[in-house]
Amino acid sequence: MPYPEALVQPMRRELTQLGVEELRNAESVDEAVQTSEDGTMLVVINSVCGCAAANARPAVALARRHSTQPDRYVTVFAGQDLDATSRIREHLAGIPPSSPFMALFKNGDPIFVIERRHIEGRSANAIASDLVQAFDKYCGEGSDDADVPERPDVARAADESLPGTFRSIM
Repeated sequence: MPYPEALVQPMRRELTQLGVEELRNAESVDEAVQTSEDGTMLVVINSVCGCAAANARPAVALARRHSTQPDRYVTVFAGQDLDATSRIREHLAGIPPSSPFMALFKNGDPIFVIERRHIEGRSANAIASDLVQAFDKYCGEGSDDADVPERPDVARAADESLPGTFRSIM
């Protein structure tokens, strides 16, 4: 059952006021991914959680100030845009679902991902720095391609027996 629209609207607005385009259904996700086959696109899977509010959405706002940018920014809202979220995750095969989450697509394929475990317990500035480094590497003239999606180089907690959400805040 999706979250009530009135609850998520302010959280949606934090991204849309930055020029991030909402994808509310599976068809709009398919169109966006197809369009990214000739360029770059940052996908943000938005969430109601505190790490989305304190870290993920502010990181996107900070990264938007950088000189190198992807061609397009889009977002789906986990827990609300159910079909759109499910569809974008189909395009992220092999990457465990999480939210909040960000993926930089190039030529229709994910090349850089920031999972929830890379967001929890980190500052918006650190996450924005990860995004900016990916933009510099993969967006614009002379940019690289990746065979598999890269992730930020974030130190992992020693206790791998804990679920990822617990490891990320240790």
